Order: sequence, then C-alpha cells, then structure tokens
Amino acid sequence: MEFKDINNLDKAQEKSHPELIRLGLGILFVVVIMLYAIFRSGEGGSLYIVAAAVIGAYMAMNIGANDVANNVGPAVGSHAMTLGGALIIAAVFEAAGAIIAGGEVVGTIRSGIIDGNRIPDKQTFIWLMMAALLASALWLNAATAVGAPVSTTHSIVGAVMGAGIAAAGMDIVAWGKMGQIAASWVISPVLGGLAAAGLLFLIKRTITYQTDKVLAARTMVPWLMALMGWSFATYILLKGVGKVVTVSTPTAMVVGLALAVAVFFLVRPVLNRHAQTMRNDKAAVNDLFTWPLIFAAALLSFAHGSNDVANAVGPLAAIVDMASSTTDTIGKNAPVPLWVMMIGALGLSVGLALYGPKLIRTVGSEITELDKTRAYCIAMSATLTVIVASEMGLPVSSTHIAVGAVFGVGFLREYLKNRYDRLVDEIKATHPESDQAALDEFLQQFKNASVEDKGKMLRELKERVKTSQDPAHFSKPERKNLKKVYKRELVKRSQLMRIAAAWVITVPASALLAALVFFMMRATLGA
Repeated sequence: MEFKDINNLDKAQEKSHPELIRLGLGILFVVVIMLYAIFRSGEGGSLYIVAAAVIGAYMAMNIGANDVANNVGPAVGSHAMTLGGALIIAAVFEAAGAIIAGGEVVGTIRSGIIDGNRIPDKQTFIWLMMAALLASALWLNAATAVGAPVSTTHSIVGAVMGAGIAAAGMDIVAWGKMGQIAASWVISPVLGGLAAAGLLFLIKRTITYQTDKVLAARTMVPWLMALMGWSFATYILLKGVGKVVTVSTPTAMVVGLALAVAVFFLVRPVLNRHAQTMRNDKAAVNDLFTWPLIFAAALLSFAHGSNDVANAVGPLAAIVDMASSTTDTIGKNAPVPLWVMMIGALGLSVGLALYGPKLIRTVGSEITELDKTRAYCIAMSATLTVIVASEMGLPVSSTHIAVGAVFGVGFLREYLKNRYDRLVDEIKATHPESDQAALDEFLQQFKNASVEDKGKMLRELKERVKTSQDPAHFSKPERKNLKKVYKRELVKRSQLMRIAAAWVITVPASALLAALVFFMMRATLGA
C-alpha cells in the first residue's frame, strides 16, 4: 500500500469518529432506557414492556432527529441563531412541551386508521403496535440518513395501517381516512408555500421595496409582530396545550387577538426609538426579525413536543396498558404513565442533539438561501396554515407545511429576480448602444426607486421609445434577443425531487416495513 493511500485512509477514519461517537451515545441512551424498564417492570408482561420501551426510545430519537428541524431550521439558516443555540432551545422546549402538555391519555389506534374491533386478541394487538413503532422508527431513520424531512405522523399512520392489514386483512383499514392523508401530501405544502410567498411579497412591497425603508418599517413591523402574536397564541392554545385544556378555535382566536393588541402597543414605541439610529437598508430591516424568530423557534418546538411526542409514546402507552391489563378488551384510549412520557421527551432531545443538525442544515440552507425576513414568513405560514386548515377541517401536515413554505419563499425569489432581469434588459434595449453613462445612471435610479416609481419610470421610458426616431436605438429584433435572459434557479431542484419522493412513499414504505416486522414477530414468538 502506498503512503498516499494510508494517508487517505487515516483521513477517512478521522471523519468517521464523530459518527461512531453519535452512534455510541444513541445506543447508550437506548440501553439506559432498557435497564430502567427492566428495573421498574415487575408485573406480568414485562418482557413486552421492556421491548416496547426500547423501541419507543428509538422512535422518539428519530422524531427528534428528523421532525424538529422544521421548527428551528429557518432561524438557523437565516443566522438569527447559531446551530448550538437552536439545539439547546429546541431540546428544552420540545421536552417541556412533551412533559407539560403531552396529554395524560392518547389514542391506542392512531387517528382512527384501523378498526380495533377487528383485532382478534390482546397478543396480536401488542405485536401490531410494536411492529408499527419499530417500522416507523426505521423509516424515519432512513429518511434522516438521506436528509429528507418527512412527516412523523404519516410514518406512524402508515405503519399502523401496514401492521393492521398483516394482522386482520384489508377490511381493518379506514380507507376514507387514508384518502384524506394522501390529499394532505398536496394540500399541506401548497398551502404552506402560498402563505409564505404571500407574506414575503407583502413585506417586500410595503417595506424593502420602499425608498424610505425606516419609515416603512415603523409603519408595518408593529402590525407584523401583532399578527405573529395572534397566530402563535392561537396556535399554542389549539396545538400546544389542547390536550391539557380544551379550548375552542373561536376562544383561542379571541385570546390571540388580545395578545396581538398588547404586542402592537409594546413594539411600536420600541421600534420608534430604534428607528432613530436605524440604517435605511434591507439588512437593517432584516435585523428587526431576529428576536421574533428566536421566540418562534421556541414556541413551535413546544407545540411540536406536545403534539408529536404522541407518535412515540402513543403506541408505547398502548402496549404498556395492554400488557399490564388482566382483560383482553382493547380500549380506544390508553393512559400515559409519567415514565413513558419521560422516554418520549428525553428521546426527542437526544435525537435532536445527536442527529438533528443534518436536517436543520437541509431545511435552513440547502433548499434555498434564507434571511431573517424569509424565515419569519416561513414560521408565520406554519402557524397560520395550521389554524386555517384546522378550522376548515382540511388534513394537513406541519412538516409538509414548513418545508413547502421554504420552497414557496424560494420560488417567489426566483420569479422576482427573473422578472427584474427582464425589466433591466428591456431598459437596456431602449437606450442607445453608445450612451453607457446614461444607461448606468437610469439603472441606478431604477434600482433605488420604490415600486410605484419603478412603474412610472418604465411607462415614461416606453412612451419615449415609441416616439423616438433615433437610429442609435436598438432595433426590435435586437431588443427581443436582449430579453432572453438566463433564468436563475434559487431553489435546488435536487432537494425538491428527493423530499417530494420521500413524502410520497412515506406511508406505503412504513406500511410495508410494519407488515414485514409483524409477520416476523408472529413467526418468531408463535401464534
């Protein structure tokens, strides 16, 4: 072996060390959970409880590694916070959401996907839940490995469906419900993308495209912060503490409105003072969204922890409940012991810390370039879309909404950039080829003008060209050629295709895995 080969091998080993450390810490966490489950499970059925605790811990880690990126990724990608700070905030608030508002009971049959009455006995039910939990975790693990943010809810729903079919046939599935979930593959990202793009366009028209950006920010930002206060208060009441305190949508909206009014009158005087020393540029406007993004990351993480921890602890709680029960009756709901909820909360934090950075970078910087204004629009679209969709009864996925919002922001940027390039080429086509100084002066004025002034300048220019007989102007064919600008792509198509493919196959892939795991369990354990 040559010296350079040895050197390359040493470098490869150095790169593998962090991966081995992460793998070792992940295994250590699962082993600790296993030992604790062995220690506290003295009742009958303890073997199932221990196995389920291990699989539940593994599932919670994968949720933390994959799903949490949607909450903090945009804030990290826009440099509103560092990756380390985001990991700490997300870990704390994910765990807090799970423990404080995760709920004391969960549904044993996830989202009514299968009919529990068709499951023949308690033993089959336990195998079904264990197979679903393990298959869902394996699929999330695979998606994280390839850098694809997927819906953990869709993963566990598909797994429950697959294991249910393996246990009792096709008739066990509520196919109408599955149709709604399939519809959400399209509905969620489209709604998220449209909401984020609409908000970003509003901010550009009212602030960043204005000549006096400071005055525009003083006028608009308090309203934007009030909207954020309303949406997040409503979202937290509906999705963050809904399992602890039942709050209707109208009540949540009214409480959110009260907070919005308070935020408006708190932000306006602070912003007016800050505006006295604020620069009149886009970077200064961007900086106004730093602290709102940090709060958004924390609140979204809290809401996510309270909701999606059920994807890990729901099947686990159902297994614990059935394994400890002396009857064969399969209830619709199962109580969640504190130690089960702690497994979910700790697993979310551990998975996020060990493997979360990869998906955070994907969402935050590898789809499109984000600044703080764009990240604000993404966070807002996530809350607004969920609120509106919940009120309308539309099936949506928070993961698909958030990632769809990132794509929506990117595609709007592409459209605006390319439209601006076309306008610049039209301007070039209306100036004499020899008069570069006049062209440069006009382009600088055009760049600094407001939206209304840009339109006025273009109309005057076109009118002047129509009446001009100057042969120094470019001919019509030459102007057409100038309009053929290179289309800039600001969204990575490879990421779009990979993530879309992962979304489409999540339910069938997790279903197939769950069916295979169920058959293996039944063959190994005997039935």
